[in-house]
Amino acid sequence: MKGVGGGVGGVAPAKRRWRSLVIGVLFLVVLSMLVPLGFLLGLHNGFHSHGFVPIQHTSQSNVIGDFDRYGTRDFWNHSQGGSSNHIDDLLRQIEPKLPKDVIGNIVNEATNETISLTTSLNSQPKKGVPVPVPAVQQPPPNKNNVGFSGKGVTGNSKGSINESGRLCELRYGSYCLWREENREEMKDDMVKKLKDRLFVARAYFPSIAKIPAQNKLSRELKQNIQELERVLSESTTDADLPSQIEKKLQSMEAAIAKAKSVPTVDCNNVDKKLRQILDMTEDEANFHMRQSAFLFQLAVHTMPKSLHCLNMKLTLEYFKSHSSDKESERFSDPKLHHYVIFSKNVLASSVVINSTAMHARESANQVFHVLTDRQNYYAMKLWFFNNTYKDAAVHVLNIEEFNLDHLEQANLSPLFLPMEFRVSFHGVDNTGAIHNGTQYISTFSHSHYILPEIFKSLEKVVILDDDVVVQQDLSELWSINMGGKVNGALQFCSVRLGQLKSYLGESGFDKSSCSWMSGLNVIDLVRWRELGLSETYRRFVREQANMGEGSALKASFLTFQDLIYSLDGMWALSGLGHDYGLEIGDIKKAAVLHYNGNMKPWLELGIPKYREYWRKFLNQEHQFLSECNVHP
Repeated sequence: MKGVGGGVGGVAPAKRRWRSLVIGVLFLVVLSMLVPLGFLLGLHNGFHSHGFVPIQHTSQSNVIGDFDRYGTRDFWNHSQGGSSNHIDDLLRQIEPKLPKDVIGNIVNEATNETISLTTSLNSQPKKGVPVPVPAVQQPPPNKNNVGFSGKGVTGNSKGSINESGRLCELRYGSYCLWREENREEMKDDMVKKLKDRLFVARAYFPSIAKIPAQNKLSRELKQNIQELERVLSESTTDADLPSQIEKKLQSMEAAIAKAKSVPTVDCNNVDKKLRQILDMTEDEANFHMRQSAFLFQLAVHTMPKSLHCLNMKLTLEYFKSHSSDKESERFSDPKLHHYVIFSKNVLASSVVINSTAMHARESANQVFHVLTDRQNYYAMKLWFFNNTYKDAAVHVLNIEEFNLDHLEQANLSPLFLPMEFRVSFHGVDNTGAIHNGTQYISTFSHSHYILPEIFKSLEKVVILDDDVVVQQDLSELWSINMGGKVNGALQFCSVRLGQLKSYLGESGFDKSSCSWMSGLNVIDLVRWRELGLSETYRRFVREQANMGEGSALKASFLTFQDLIYSLDGMWALSGLGHDYGLEIGDIKKAAVLHYNGNMKPWLELGIPKYREYWRKFLNQEHQFLSECNVHP
């Protein structure tokens, strides 16, 4: 019995425990149903029924203030620690950046609405727990509207509006602001827009043409495509476009919009067509790039038609006029200042002589020796016979008339102009950044090494390339004491001999030495003859015969190794034939301007801002210049 009684007594407490649990669960269920109902009825302070005015926030900072007013921030700080600061920062970063006048209008409207709503509520019966209407706060100042030293950015709170109508954020480094401040007016904008619409129409046309129900749209697209193709074939600039082009563009855009709205168009076909057009355009651009490079080199290395016409007319006139050759004692007088020019270009050599004589204090002491070939000899004879250059004397020589048997044995052409080498290399600037460098180095040719044999009575000469312009008196060059050196030249230390190993090889010279330039060179012929440099040069050429044109460069550097007298950098400025970035102040200070590079001043390819320094020394009143259309 005790066992049974014990069992009954143990069951009663268990039932009471289960009953209490069931009551607790039911209470939680009812509470979970009442809480949402209370929210729906507006009994919670944060939510309002239809009879109360909602709190209007002018910025995210006000929202944070309202949470703090109900003690929510303290609870959040207690539960989440430092997360509150992070949330505040996020809210401040994403708050809208609006100009002050726009924000002011919004604030005024919100104030007016609040006042009107408050007035209307005073006449209505109040329901539930009233919520006081807070005064509308002024928006916080925009932290991004702080002036700083960024280009074009000021403390003005109004942001600029870009082409899409959106406000640019006044933030340092904003691409939107930079684009608006540095926007350049697009040239021929309408032509480019027409080409763009034409590409899009061509992409949609094949897909539209396959849909039988869109025959009308297909014909419209085809007609617009043909019309734009005809216009673009006749016009390359906006000025060439017809007056009705706006209507044609609108018609094309309407047709494209209809094509885009067709639901049965296969987007894959349109994508393929656009990619085909892109590939064709890239191929066409590559073709034109290669073609332009070829034509550029062709224009550089060939004589322009106008200059060839001038040479022919001068040669013909020379034989018609039976001009007599006048030899002068000045040509061999060692006491005078002798200048040597190797050239096949009448105009180029004329500019060199004219600019040198114009700036000379005593032009009567100047004698110019122009060495050319048989083809251009008579044209130059007539030109310099008809033109005078103050009191200077001009002596034209045909280099092929001299007995140069040793040149034929060495397989050297009778006349070589100064040689230019385009050198590309990798360099490292002061910041450690690697960049590619391109320079043009001009040096002596084979013909320069016959000067001691041609001018046997002269002791010193100054060699000028035919692509230079003289801006100052050069008489001081004759008083320079070169201390036993043979060649006075400008050293070009931006290119070391070690960077020319592809031309010079790996041995035979000091790799840290600076290269030197032709263009303006003072030559001591007496010292040249004592050292036998001409024979030394020819020996080096024979040894380097397998190097082609590079043999002249290496042979010249080896021949004059340790025999270069460095001229002051103010004597000459090079790079006017390839470098667009030369300073105008440096150009005006230089005594000699050297147009080394491909863009010579007598070519249409010449750099426009440098050609004026060359053109002003050209006699443009000659009759043959207008007849041959020579307008350099």
